[in-house]
Amino acid sequence: MSHAAIDSTGAGHGSLRTYLIGFGLAVVLTVIPFALVMYSDWPTQYIVYGVFAAAVVQILVHLHYFLHLDRSSDQSWNVAAIALTAIAIVVVVGGSLWVMIELHYYMQPHAMLTGPLGLG
Repeated sequence: MSHAAIDSTGAGHGSLRTYLIGFGLAVVLTVIPFALVMYSDWPTQYIVYGVFAAAVVQILVHLHYFLHLDRSSDQSWNVAAIALTAIAIVVVVGGSLWVMIELHYYMQPHAMLTGPLGLG
């Protein structure tokens, strides 16, 4: 099998420089939420937003620097597969949280008196 046949999938290979940049960004994006939780005097809501933002950026860093996904036409099927997987994860996790929140509500003593919408 020729070398051209092996690399015909369009998969990019990163250099040591890109891996080191990705690693440095991943370390920084790990330290930021840790520092927010351990040393910040911010309200809890802002800390949660900061941790969530750092997580989203870190996902993008991993996709770009380690999985070498970009906007090129060679990567369109990989990006579509990851997008579909992300949608499935959001549906499963969101649905699970919704069910758990509803169960928690109905386990409270006041739930039997008022109903889910506060209607007697």
